[in-house]
Amino acid sequence: MDVLFIEDDAIETMKLQRTVSKLQLKHNIVEAKNGEQALEILKASSKLPDIILLDLNMPRMSGIEFLKILKADANYKYLPTIILTTSENRADLLECYKVGIAGYVIKPLKYEDYETKLKAVFEYWQTNELVKA
Repeated sequence: MDVLFIEDDAIETMKLQRTVSKLQLKHNIVEAKNGEQALEILKASSKLPDIILLDLNMPRMSGIEFLKILKADANYKYLPTIILTTSENRADLLECYKVGIAGYVIKPLKYEDYETKLKAVFEYWQTNELVKA
């Protein structure tokens, strides 16, 4: 799968890379440090990602702001977007589902739990029929 990973925290990015490597997943991960950079990547690429993993708490443009722009665009609105965040704020959760997400995953503190959750996310999306660009 082609995955667009939008995360401003370098440690979280390393955790994802470590998990993908440890699980020997062959996914192509494209990283963006914020929503603005992610939009630039989407516009510049001839191939859309299969899924997007999106953090909510980011500088410049929050995850929810990015999500609203994404879902308002006919070219991108059907891209499955999974929130990967530390936010347990119910208002964030409800707003994200209202705008149109495919899932909401709370990042656990323990690495082993993180790995288990990410493995489940990747396995789930690998079995889905995805809209290919």
